[in-house]
Amino acid sequence: MNPYPALITLLALILYFVLGINVGRARVKYKVMPPQMSGDPNFERVLRVQQNTLEQLVLFLPAFWLFCQYVSSVWGSVLGAVWIVGRILYAWGYYQAAEKRIPGFGIAALATIALLLGALVGVMRVLFQQL
Repeated sequence: MNPYPALITLLALILYFVLGINVGRARVKYKVMPPQMSGDPNFERVLRVQQNTLEQLVLFLPAFWLFCQYVSSVWGSVLGAVWIVGRILYAWGYYQAAEKRIPGFGIAALATIALLLGALVGVMRVLFQQL
């Protein structure tokens, strides 16, 4: 079994873990204590990065693994790495200003679309071969 998909999965989860730590640090820095979810706009941007990444992980991980299984684990891992870089750029941009998140979002979204469409084609190809 190719270890690259496992490595990409672990890196995506580590990224999410770090983003969660950043929320905790921002809570202290901007004095927004639980259960508060709003306050200083700088805190809210850090929180949105973490929440949006969680929302995207739900889409990314299954698409990534299906692509790796039915198309190519190497190319899936390349697209997964692109997704991770996109999410890092998204976070870095959003931490500075909301409008700076767009390039990172676009990169990650394109990787997700490629994974979804590729997985769909790969699964359909296998289904049609079984007919």
